[in-house]
Amino acid sequence: MAKTILRKMLPFLIFLIFWEGMALMIQANRHVAFPTPWEVGRTLAALLAGAPLSEAPLARHVGDSLLRWLTGFGIAAICGIGYGLLSGWSKALRDATLPILHVLQLIPGLAWIPVAILCFGIGEAATVSMIAVTAFTPIALNVLSGVQQLDETYLRAARMMGAKGNTLLFRVLLPGALPATISGLRIGLGNGWRVLVAAEMVVGTGTGLGYAIIEARWTLDYASAFSCIGIICLIGLLVEHLLFKPLEERTIARWYLTGDES
Repeated sequence: MAKTILRKMLPFLIFLIFWEGMALMIQANRHVAFPTPWEVGRTLAALLAGAPLSEAPLARHVGDSLLRWLTGFGIAAICGIGYGLLSGWSKALRDATLPILHVLQLIPGLAWIPVAILCFGIGEAATVSMIAVTAFTPIALNVLSGVQQLDETYLRAARMMGAKGNTLLFRVLLPGALPATISGLRIGLGNGWRVLVAAEMVVGTGTGLGYAIIEARWTLDYASAFSCIGIICLIGLLVEHLLFKPLEERTIARWYLTGDES
């Protein structure tokens, strides 16, 4: 047990040692106040205790970022799953829209900043729209791929038993494409999180982790900026390892087991 914990902690210890050495070297050679892990940890503890960050507590920045993230992701999930199911069911819709989706996939998330500002102005709507657009594409393409990979015999049997319309979509196609859907949601959520932080830096939301980082940079409070970066990484790791990774593993294992038994 102890060896397992040590083995998992070893990469982080190596990273902290490397960070400490790099910070000391930069401070000595460039005379720049590059924060050490100790300084960042002390600043993070103060922020968690309620110290203000860009005129707002850390909890406010985290909460506002999470709200924007989940709102944009929710819009993307509803639209992406709906499109994937409908386009997998309708060849005409798929042929008409799939090339556009492939083009959208090539556009970096940050490239949507001027479009979002033109359409929605500075503020929440622009940030949420960027998250939604960036997360939509991988969700839609993965759901579509999952529907297309369904066994045709499975679909014919469902139709012979009277499945059609909404029943075929939500009782046959969606469960059949569930592993691919979860993978798409996982990718879309990660894409949305990365775009959120960058959008908060540029769009000027007034709160949020990205906004706090850029404000700390202007005031040369690099320890606070690094603390926010650490929180961003921590939230991403928690969502990945506590939600999507177990869900994806259980779903895929169950479907492969069902397929083997049949």
